[in-house]
Amino acid sequence: MALWGGRFTQAADTRFKQFNDSLRFDYRLAEQDIVGSIAWSKSLRSVGVLTAAEQKQLELALNELKLSVMEDPEQILKSDAEDIHSWVEQQLIDRVGDLGKKLHTGRSRNDQVATDLKLWCRQQGQQLLLALDKLQDQLVTVASENQTTVLPGYTHLQRAQPVTFAHWCLAYVEMFERDYSRLSDAMNRFDTCPLGSGALAGTAYPIDREALAHSLGFQRATRNSLDSVSDRDHVMELMSVASVSMLHLSRMAEDLIFYNSGESNFIELADTVTSGSSLMPQKKNPDALELIRGKTGRVYGAMASMMMTVKALPLAYNKDMQEDKEGLFDALDTWFDCLEMATLCFEGITINAQRTLEAAMQGYSNATELADYLVAKGIPFREAHHIVGVAVVTAIGKSCALEELSLDEMKAFSEVIEDDVYPILTIESCLEKRCALGGVASDQVSYAISEAEKRLESRYSPQIKVRNARLTDIDAIESMVAYWAELGENLPRERNELVRNIGLFAVSEHQGEVTGCGSLYVYDSGLAEVRSLGIETGWQNQGQGSAMVEYLLKKADRMAIKRVFVLTRVPEFFTRLGFVSTSKSLLPEKVMKDCEVCPRLHACDEVALEFVFEQDKLITAESLAVG
Repeated sequence: MALWGGRFTQAADTRFKQFNDSLRFDYRLAEQDIVGSIAWSKSLRSVGVLTAAEQKQLELALNELKLSVMEDPEQILKSDAEDIHSWVEQQLIDRVGDLGKKLHTGRSRNDQVATDLKLWCRQQGQQLLLALDKLQDQLVTVASENQTTVLPGYTHLQRAQPVTFAHWCLAYVEMFERDYSRLSDAMNRFDTCPLGSGALAGTAYPIDREALAHSLGFQRATRNSLDSVSDRDHVMELMSVASVSMLHLSRMAEDLIFYNSGESNFIELADTVTSGSSLMPQKKNPDALELIRGKTGRVYGAMASMMMTVKALPLAYNKDMQEDKEGLFDALDTWFDCLEMATLCFEGITINAQRTLEAAMQGYSNATELADYLVAKGIPFREAHHIVGVAVVTAIGKSCALEELSLDEMKAFSEVIEDDVYPILTIESCLEKRCALGGVASDQVSYAISEAEKRLESRYSPQIKVRNARLTDIDAIESMVAYWAELGENLPRERNELVRNIGLFAVSEHQGEVTGCGSLYVYDSGLAEVRSLGIETGWQNQGQGSAMVEYLLKKADRMAIKRVFVLTRVPEFFTRLGFVSTSKSLLPEKVMKDCEVCPRLHACDEVALEFVFEQDKLITAESLAVG
């Protein structure tokens, strides 16, 4: 079904339809389109276009559709719909009839797709931030394990000065930290909601666009309708961040490929990230790293393509903008895959510390130390530089290291050289003298590792605040509990029951707005249950649920509860947080009695999971995975 057919007397040519349609790639925006549609239905209710009953019916139908899409996203591709917007609208009409046709009142596909894309970018951005964190965390772990592993440092691919493998790892931690900062900044800039901008001139209905923006989790509404529907800065900025980060990944991959070579033999990659040769049985190829290096150009190409697409486009929306998605999807997918693969490469890496030490001791990497020694004896640096150059030539001629020259030979270069020169020329001295901030001295490397660990630890559950519920939260809690109960995800709870048990509840909030709720119900046996877990529409897949469960687990641990269970239809969510399967038969009779009010009583598809606290171990949010 096309959304624009009334103006036309002839059907579109099938070749044009194939050329024009975008469903084959924008189907990935299905969840975002549905979430945006739910928020729009509430806005239409607020201005009297929809009644409360109509809005509720639309919201339930849209959420049923969302659950269906989450279970089988590929179903969308079986349709001949023009795009994801027309597919969602047709599915909605199939479910609720003509009422579904009212939803698009006051809305255009222009502001709709702009909103969908920003919602998708925000969700992907959070996943990429976590992937950057994981890679940095793995690098810090490897650095911590290799603080004393000496490594030759290079300039111009020539051995220059000794460093440590830890120092090398931390160099890339800094690069990826800048990527994290750039991505965070980009996400902050595009945290604005275009919905309600219409086709280009704004909507004709008195929608509260700030409230609409907040309901979708945005900081604010966009300020100008023309800019709102034609802005793709966030697409190009994300591609730019991805390109710079891929550059860093490529440089790191090249270093590791070199270190892994037979000529260097500094490291060995695990079998899990290498492959063999179809002809030469002795080969073990660093294919993962080579692919990271190779895929970098793919991301660069996507960014260049998008910038050329937008260049010189007049305001406002033009069909050219349909080209924003394929490149963006591919670039961010590629970046994410490469971040994950780089992390995997470090999980099984082996460092040949003896070989790296031998290499660091070759190439006269202590020549600068001899020059500094001469400067300390009062010789101007330029003269000292020349003296050491002559000494290196002599050592090369004798095929020995500088420190292997005798004192008499040393004195031939300069009379100020004494026996105290030899301790200066050791690898240990070379490293420890670099003691300024950011240097390779052991205390500086330890400090850098400690600071990186603190920085990474502080990032868990970013911007998600969970607190004990208050009576002033009761309306929001009642709304969420009723909403998920109608979908069959939770058991229904009466308002008076919620008021009576408000002390059991916790809520998550963003900028003062309640975005999720959950409760911890304690049984006589000391067993506790996570109940009434629900997230406000538009806030799913952003860590709200994980943060809520972690908060409730921490609360249970403080109460000395040993086991917390949950009955759920999404066990994979809870297993990521440390829950394990259990049997319903082991649960108290009161639990099963509660099930008598469940609409799924005779067709129950919930499974039981439990979290068992380790004795004398405090569970904290930081020790649990954030989903």
